Amino acid sequence: MVAEAQPHPHRPTVSFELMPPRRPDAAPRFWETARRLVDARPDFVSVTYGAGGGDRDTAREVVSTLLAGTSVLPVAHLTCVGASREDVSDVIDSFLEAGVRTVLALRGDPPKDQPDWRPPADGVHSSVELIALLREVEARRCASDPSTALRGAARPLTIAVATFVDGNVQAGTTRAQEVQRLLEKQQAGASFAITQLFYEAASYTDFVTEARAAGVTIPILAGLLPTTDPRRLRRVEELTGVRAPQHLLDALDALPDPEAQHAYGTAYGSELAQRVLDAGAPGLHVYTFNQYRPALDLLEGVHLGGTPSDGVDLARRPWVPSIPAV
Repeated sequence: MVAEAQPHPHRPTVSFELMPPRRPDAAPRFWETARRLVDARPDFVSVTYGAGGGDRDTAREVVSTLLAGTSVLPVAHLTCVGASREDVSDVIDSFLEAGVRTVLALRGDPPKDQPDWRPPADGVHSSVELIALLREVEARRCASDPSTALRGAARPLTIAVATFVDGNVQAGTTRAQEVQRLLEKQQAGASFAITQLFYEAASYTDFVTEARAAGVTIPILAGLLPTTDPRRLRRVEELTGVRAPQHLLDALDALPDPEAQHAYGTAYGSELAQRVLDAGAPGLHVYTFNQYRPALDLLEGVHLGGTPSDGVDLARRPWVPSIPAV
């Protein structure tokens, strides 16, 4: 438990991650998901794009559509791995020109199929360097135009960063190293952090305790993945290196159908969410994988909005029995 934490006197923040459609035929389903999530009135929606930048234009279109057609705050993901400083500067400028005022600054993952890959000498090599470049491009734009400077003063550029509460398996870092990295990101100008997914409440609370002791003061938002689909949990392990608890996988595998898995996983995820909120987490950021039902039902399980897909308030359902403590 985080020593300084107290239960929330006010509503915690709610936010979602969306992945832009990669094919035209996937667009209708994507926008239906986006509509359902926006209807839940989140504090913001983050919009990803692949590390290689192949779907960058689609991501920018999604962000622009959210800006123009909804009241939700879009957060644009920005990665820098493998790109030159000039290319990254151009992307930053295009996002700012489109009206983006909040960016999630990420290094991104190097190509897995290129063992001899090396980052370009003229590239941006870390999220700390990316934060500095974001601030530099913003300052240049403000210096060149008084109206831009005034708009920037009224709506300051906000930079979010990622952090890994149990260490980054793919980068080989420990929790202590991730705490230090987060401190460096804060010193570079980060405004708040979003955690990589985790499955045990202590992962989040212990990380926050260590980060605060090290001098990190920015908000640390809890990132959660709905735990309703064992196939997705295993796929996420392949992508991130973060493994779901074996007891959770075994319990889901033993259930007779997807609906039973959904009920069990929603109860498990809701209990995890409630534990981190009770420990003082400022809010929940849900990795949706473009599936609105698990995300909204997870939030409904902790009375944070969303519309239960079957018309029943999941928070008032009995918990699924024999759920291990999270």
